[in-house]
Amino acid sequence: MAFKTRMALTALLSGTALMGLAPTAAQAQTAREIELETRLKALEAAVQDLRGELNAARATASATPSPAQSPSSSPSAGSAPIAPTEVVSSPTAPRPNGPSTATALAATKPTGPATASTDGFKVAGTTVKLNGFIKAYASVSRYSGGNIAPESVGRDFYFPSMTPVGGRNEGDSVEGHVKQTRLVLSTETPIAGHTLKGLVELDFQVVPGTQGNQRATNGYDLGLRRAFFVYDDWLFGQDWSNFQYVGALPETTDLIGPTEGTVFVRQPQIRYTRKLSDALSLSVAAENPETSSTSVASATIVENADDRLPDITARLNYKTAFGEFSLAGLGRKLTIDTGALNESATGWGVSFAGKVPLDENGRSDIRFMVTHGDGIGRYVGLNLAPDAVFVPLVGMRLQTPSLTAGFAALKLGWTDKLRSTFTGSVQGIDYPTGAVPIGASDSTWSASANLFYSPVKAVDLGVEFRHAERTLVDGEVGKMDRGEFAARYSF
Repeated sequence: MAFKTRMALTALLSGTALMGLAPTAAQAQTAREIELETRLKALEAAVQDLRGELNAARATASATPSPAQSPSSSPSAGSAPIAPTEVVSSPTAPRPNGPSTATALAATKPTGPATASTDGFKVAGTTVKLNGFIKAYASVSRYSGGNIAPESVGRDFYFPSMTPVGGRNEGDSVEGHVKQTRLVLSTETPIAGHTLKGLVELDFQVVPGTQGNQRATNGYDLGLRRAFFVYDDWLFGQDWSNFQYVGALPETTDLIGPTEGTVFVRQPQIRYTRKLSDALSLSVAAENPETSSTSVASATIVENADDRLPDITARLNYKTAFGEFSLAGLGRKLTIDTGALNESATGWGVSFAGKVPLDENGRSDIRFMVTHGDGIGRYVGLNLAPDAVFVPLVGMRLQTPSLTAGFAALKLGWTDKLRSTFTGSVQGIDYPTGAVPIGASDSTWSASANLFYSPVKAVDLGVEFRHAERTLVDGEVGKMDRGEFAARYSF
């Protein structure tokens, strides 16, 4: 383009110089007119070429995808247009025990067209985000009362009812896995002034029998943790029980940590939450029922699937500058129907939990939970106690054991990157007279201390030592000592 213009100007100047050499005035005038007309036509052609090249450049620029739109989102020949991909902000990565419903969904706020970030995308008006963490775990365990069966979940994390009792010390046991690696997919769709949100959470720490083995590939199935959607104040799907306050769980290398002392249940439910004030909210839920029971002849806990009414839970959350607190209640109708046996009993429970900061920067805090009730065994300590005991005398009755459980944890932030948590946890079970299963657990407790280091924001390295004891109703005691290491990369 520039070359053509330069050539036209050069020709025009050369023609003007030649015209000055004409022999007569008349001939010079005629030659100048002819040459000027020729040069003007050349300039017009050059300008036309310039316009053509400029229009072509504009067309190319408009067809190129913008930085916020991936090439794959541009429609190809013969295909329907695909909605452009919009970059949105990322939620906070989940901590070891997973994000609460509020944490996971509060991160999916609607984002305007001017949003510029590094992850997440929007399709057809729905914001979609993927986060989670990769966790590597290793442990060295010693049991005083025998050994835990191969591929048992008691080797993967602390499971109070699996602490061996009555056997011999078989030395140290070394384990390593990445089963607690977690994937979380969240969505948000604005609908007519309302917000529809969803969450699916998966990991590989699944039920025994569906897992692989440690001999060759260490392959493990993907298992469902949570899957629910929220529309305004209503939640439908599988989430943490409304009877549990997830915010009280301490940081630990273990999957749970103070297992025997905490409510710990995920299950399908319908939940309604109402904000009563800036600091106070109330949530009520109808949750999936399941009666777990034993007989007096055996401590083995079984499921019955004979329930006729949902479990009902209610929880008050109170959050202020000096702490977060939760008061929860649970009501149940326990049922066993085997044909020969058709009995029901009532279960109930209360739980108080909280987290109190010890400094302004949030490095240090105290976390706690205290729970008491009858017939609530499966809600506490991974079903250490049964919900009900079948007594085949005096009309084949169902009796409900009572339990009291709790934990306290002190977190100390040494620096921005270095912190420790010290935890104590306990559960005691009280069986009704004449309804004590043979070989059942009477009590259990554990204590742990850890040190976490975060060299960069997304990486946590932790070491932890745990001591646990389980006592049976006949007085026998089993002990476990376990050292743990965990490395987690959150995204």
